[in-house]
Amino acid sequence: MNDRVTPARPHRKLTDDGRRMREVLSYSRRGSRFTPSQQEAWDAHHEGWVIPDAAVDAPDFAWAQWFGRDAPLIIEIGSGVGEATGVLAAARPDCNVLAIEVWLPGVAASLAEVAAAGADNVRFCSVDAVWAIENLVAPGGIRELWTFFPDPWPKTRHHKRRIVSPDFARLVASRLEPGGTWRLATDWAAYADQMLAVLDAETGLEGGAVERWSERPVTKFERKGRAVDRDIVDLAYRRV
Repeated sequence: MNDRVTPARPHRKLTDDGRRMREVLSYSRRGSRFTPSQQEAWDAHHEGWVIPDAAVDAPDFAWAQWFGRDAPLIIEIGSGVGEATGVLAAARPDCNVLAIEVWLPGVAASLAEVAAAGADNVRFCSVDAVWAIENLVAPGGIRELWTFFPDPWPKTRHHKRRIVSPDFARLVASRLEPGGTWRLATDWAAYADQMLAVLDAETGLEGGAVERWSERPVTKFERKGRAVDRDIVDLAYRRV
């Protein structure tokens, strides 16, 4: 029997004749095995701070339900192990901070970082960020978007998987509140050039390359990039 139920989240789409559809996504899921410290953080905090993937399929899903309040929304795409998430969220207690990360050990590590920072205004979700912003965020519903060191997909044949694309830039411009900011950083020069070309072409945004954002903590990932002499490029674009 062919089950034609088609949940909204990526990886679950079907063709008209019921076959699973191959999708181009901006990420790949890595292993899910926890270290002892990650397991401890997960056990202590996931029930309160991690939104189950299946929850977003509910027709009445709302972020406020999971944050326990209505507040301006900040989204971080690819929070990694949370080194920036906890610090930045703790400095913004009046905002709800949604960290979207598909690598579960990273989420577990981030729970420890957020707890250490006292940032109880963070929630984690492991669904596709592009889909979530398109389907779960109202126009003008994001105050800030953070995209720090997204996967550069360096091989030419994989460039289509880069998250910064004209379609995504158009979507972000529609979801940022007027004056809302999209902050990005990369240590990959070719990707920085693409980001600038794509974002400069989006009429709903204005901005460009900026000095390093002083509030953003220097993470292990950034230090590794510097160690091999990669230039770190920060960008900031504002919804016009």
